[in-house]
Amino acid sequence: MHDTTIPEPTLIAVNGIDLEVVEAGRENAGNPIVLCHGWPDLMLTWRRLVPELVAAGYHVIAPNQRGFGATTAPADVEAYDIEHLSGDLVGLLDHYGYEDAVFVGHDWGAFVVWSTAVLHPDRVKGVIAMAMPYLERGSTPWIEWMEAVLGPDYYFVHFNRQPGVADAVFDANPRQFLRNMYRADALPPEPSEGMALLDLARAAQVGGEPLLSEAELEAYASAFSRSGFTGGINWYRNLDRDWHLLAEADPIIRKPALMIYGDRDPIVRSERLPELVPGIEITSIDAGHWIHLEQPQETAATVLDWLARKG
Repeated sequence: MHDTTIPEPTLIAVNGIDLEVVEAGRENAGNPIVLCHGWPDLMLTWRRLVPELVAAGYHVIAPNQRGFGATTAPADVEAYDIEHLSGDLVGLLDHYGYEDAVFVGHDWGAFVVWSTAVLHPDRVKGVIAMAMPYLERGSTPWIEWMEAVLGPDYYFVHFNRQPGVADAVFDANPRQFLRNMYRADALPPEPSEGMALLDLARAAQVGGEPLLSEAELEAYASAFSRSGFTGGINWYRNLDRDWHLLAEADPIIRKPALMIYGDRDPIVRSERLPELVPGIEITSIDAGHWIHLEQPQETAATVLDWLARKG
């Protein structure tokens, strides 16, 4: 593996906000790849993948998305809907002068990348998704469906129906919550565990090998101590709004795509993924939710192999 030191980020004005962005491999201009983190995460999550991509000839662009790190965190909840989040990525391409790019997303970042391919297909060259498959738009808004099937204590529903409660619990001790979240086990919790995320925030210790060094944990804790968790949780609070915003778009993604699952990740796999994304390749890695942190070498090799053939 190459040196995993990430360059210093810069602030870039796009789509009405300032995005904190790490850029690497500018010498590879013309071959862009955009890396999109999930929740509760930061651009730092890509530290092991960035140098591999640069060495393979890619111009890497990795933002802290809105609500995270030093990126603008608007007060309006609706400022975190999928039109805004995908618009930020399109704004990044415009800033760097690119017509399109390959987009990589993990967790919520994968949802944003899939949705960008739906809303802005001409700006997406290919998709690499980790952990979260393309979320099919059924007949019922997503949070309504989750509340009916999984109950009011499921954390997606709780975030929407009890605004501010989870935010305050996480904000009270970011270091403890993040230390517990970043473990080599099956996270996030299964639906049957209800509000286990709040339990993680309060628990003194949990099992599983830590995935962050002390220095990395400090960087994460410092970032979330400054930003708070509300901006990221507002992504969840727009899920039904996103369902409506995606209503008129073609739901079939007609771009080359790679789906990487973690074998021990409880996120449900999509049986209809090949129908919804005809150009998909599907693989899995022996990991929990944090695939690229638990198995960085295998993840990099899988990504680079696909890019060599499709990207």
